[in-house]
Amino acid sequence: MDIRHVEEFMRRVAESETKTFPAKGKLKVGLDLGTAYIVIVVLDEENQPVACEKQAASVLRDGVVVDYTGALSIVRSLKEKLEKRLGRELTNCAIAMPAGTESSTKTHCYIAEGAGFEVSAVLDEPSSANAVYEIQDGVIVDVGGGTTGLAMLKEGKVVQVEDEPTGGTHLSLVLAGNYHVSFAEAEAIKQDYSRHKEILPVLKAVVEKIASIINRYVSGKDIDTIYLCGGTCCLTGIEAIIEKETGIRTVKPENPFLVTPAGIAMNCQPA
Repeated sequence: MDIRHVEEFMRRVAESETKTFPAKGKLKVGLDLGTAYIVIVVLDEENQPVACEKQAASVLRDGVVVDYTGALSIVRSLKEKLEKRLGRELTNCAIAMPAGTESSTKTHCYIAEGAGFEVSAVLDEPSSANAVYEIQDGVIVDVGGGTTGLAMLKEGKVVQVEDEPTGGTHLSLVLAGNYHVSFAEAEAIKQDYSRHKEILPVLKAVVEKIASIINRYVSGKDIDTIYLCGGTCCLTGIEAIIEKETGIRTVKPENPFLVTPAGIAMNCQPA
């Protein structure tokens, strides 16, 4: 999928938060249990966006569930909202795990099953993102709430995965200190697109740290493009700083936050 098709696809996924699209055939569901948000994306059999729901959450830490009851409650609520919108029951779903959290797979499955899903596929997050990007050779960088994850791809397969601390939480902590506000208020500032030009200089050092993590693993390798995804990449201008620091062309779709959950849904085996 070239970047223009990715842009169009992601635009429609984002629209599906407020608009329910008609579906062809069976439904494919992707459940993404993230550090900052829990997201459910619904696609049809042809991988066209149908509907999406998300909710801010602090029930996971770096991909590991720390509040099982809270996570289960949110997933149930999102599932019920989607079923009400669609007028159909959602049965099967796919899930994905961040690098290094494979030992928590059973817990993620229990949450999905407790909400009424049958888990039809368990993936790693980089492979999920690449279902959207369809990269043969290159690197996907997923900057989430707690970590920066990299996936090196060769001939369409993930050959190396790395994950290091530094993500959206660190940006919010810097904002909280700079503006002398609470963490929650800092999160709201970070998510206000109208303030991104104002806050980017404040956050530049953290973004440069993210770029240094990327550099550590891509330096000396034949990589011509960095593909960004993850909620933290919604920060306007983050791609320009990473490109400058790495010297590698860096691209992101308009809605990088939804790339991984949409890719998870693509891998669902519908009932």
